[in-house]
Amino acid sequence: MLLSRNYPAAPALAPYLRRIYVFEADLPPDHTVIDRLLAETAFIRILLKGEWLGEVAPGDWRGAGPVVLFGSNFRPFTVKVTGPFRVIGVSIHPSAWRTLFGRPASDYADSMCPLHDLWGDDADRLLHGVRDAADDTGVVAAIEAVVADRIARADHPTDPQMLRFEYIARNDSTIRVVDAAERLGLSVRQMERQCRAAFGHSPKAVLRRSRALDMAMAMRGFSRFSADELAALNYFDQSHLNREFRHFFGMTPGAFAAAPTPLFTAGLKLRAEGLY
Repeated sequence: MLLSRNYPAAPALAPYLRRIYVFEADLPPDHTVIDRLLAETAFIRILLKGEWLGEVAPGDWRGAGPVVLFGSNFRPFTVKVTGPFRVIGVSIHPSAWRTLFGRPASDYADSMCPLHDLWGDDADRLLHGVRDAADDTGVVAAIEAVVADRIARADHPTDPQMLRFEYIARNDSTIRVVDAAERLGLSVRQMERQCRAAFGHSPKAVLRRSRALDMAMAMRGFSRFSADELAALNYFDQSHLNREFRHFFGMTPGAFAAAPTPLFTAGLKLRAEGLY
């Protein structure tokens, strides 16, 4: 059985960290789970137990070490997990991406890499601090200590307009890009540039992904709206809905409804319990 727990960051770090979570499952050693991820934000994954591999090309499964940075996804990212596992995750606000990583988020979208490539010794500190923690409280404290140090040394401030756009995308995913830009006091061109730097994708892509995740949440029972109500609000017709589901989840809505997706479903539950 997959267990998940999630925690908000301390108030001083809330503009930077969206959520800290713990996933663990006591699976048989030879049991393998293959599932898809669709992350709205970049996140750090710290693997304490188990084997996680990502499909970087069809049939090409690779790992990236115990501490991995995953960029946000516009297409599903397939992962394979074998045996019992324990994973710590740190979800990053897009508006704080440049503060914590210094480079445009588009450089890492739809990909994974060792966090050490960007953070050097701080990635090792993060791993050792989490490994040495006695409980979840210690895990959160270890993560926050490393992140606070990086913020103190950062060259880039957070982007308040992209923090507002994150909220808009999560709560009003049918808004037109031009209307969102006007609400933020930006031109469409400015919004496109800032969004790619923070989210890794265009504003339209961010809104499309949020709309699809809203629908997936409803189908898994994590929304106050029914799937039929959301479909009526968000999609032109059934063929439009089918196209979007195939793009973001690799299957039709009917197939998704019947598919076991333990890792993806845990992520949807985290989204439902999260900041917005």
